[in-house]
Amino acid sequence: MIAAEFPYWATSIFKLGMALAVVLAPAGLTVYLYLFKMVSFMQSRLGPMEAGPYGSMQLLAEVGKWAQKEDIVPERSDEFVYKAAPYVVLLSTFLLALVVPFGPGAQFVDFDTGIFFALAVSSVSVVGILMAGWASASKYSLMGGLRAAGQLIAYELPLVLAVVGVVIQAGSLNMQDIVTAQTTGEIFGWGAIGNPFIITQFVGFIIFLIAVQAELTQTPFDMPIAESELVSGYMTEYSGFRFLLFFIGEFATANIFAFLASVLFLGGWSVPPFVMDAIPGLAPEVTGLAGALNGTTGAATASFSSWFNLLGPIVMATKMLALTFIVYWVRFTFPRFREDQLQRFAWKVLIPLALINITVTGVLKVVF
Repeated sequence: MIAAEFPYWATSIFKLGMALAVVLAPAGLTVYLYLFKMVSFMQSRLGPMEAGPYGSMQLLAEVGKWAQKEDIVPERSDEFVYKAAPYVVLLSTFLLALVVPFGPGAQFVDFDTGIFFALAVSSVSVVGILMAGWASASKYSLMGGLRAAGQLIAYELPLVLAVVGVVIQAGSLNMQDIVTAQTTGEIFGWGAIGNPFIITQFVGFIIFLIAVQAELTQTPFDMPIAESELVSGYMTEYSGFRFLLFFIGEFATANIFAFLASVLFLGGWSVPPFVMDAIPGLAPEVTGLAGALNGTTGAATASFSSWFNLLGPIVMATKMLALTFIVYWVRFTFPRFREDQLQRFAWKVLIPLALINITVTGVLKVVF
């Protein structure tokens, strides 16, 4: 509808603005809600209280502080690579957001191989981290960059393998098809809650969350930025706005991965069929779900799409907040792994478990 009413350039500007909102707004919300407040309550303190009511303006104060700081470039650094690195890391986050569906028609791009695209672009951040570590001309930064590269490569494998079970069960790489499979599916002939893959792919879900924690370099997988050893790792030499970009990228990527996990394991923007039945005026259109996703016209399908293009983002935001809570809860609960423990856990535990999960899923898919 937007494409029919507005020229291409206007539609592109609108989508760019929405992409910025999808990436930045949840990042600000989770920083305040979890980093400032939840962790404070866990540690029996109040957290920031001075900037705005209950410290609600603290994030704006932090952004203003970092934006005003001098942009320092180390004398012996590779200036172009040094300056480009934060943008490469942030680019990965924006590319991830492109394929996440927030409703039947609320998606930036709808690729047939959407999950493949998401997993591919999630690796781009490794390039940016290596650029930052090498170009800073600092031994701490270089060590942090090398640690990050080794860690992210190791945990990319279980991340991808955890998704394979979902793809086998859904029978598609398309993100909307994965949502449809969970909403219209049944568990032993019972379809009241659909077939959310967190039940049948629980092992894959746990592996995915662990791998995401490592991809984000969050504790207990924070060896690349270990303050007690490397100051701040690959970010050591960065200041001002460029450090702020790394900071934004870290929390925004956590949210996008949570959105991705919501689609893969929690039914995405949809709600269980018994909840749809309870929404006045929606129950008769539930059968139009597949038609809504496939572009079939009709009053019932149009009504369903309209409902969930408005309701879907709220559902996704709720699921995202629940999953990011787990990320930050783990971050401030567990101690840091040693480098050998970190690598051993990936190669000897997560990857074999993911392969077993794929095998079992494939066998059950053929049998049933």
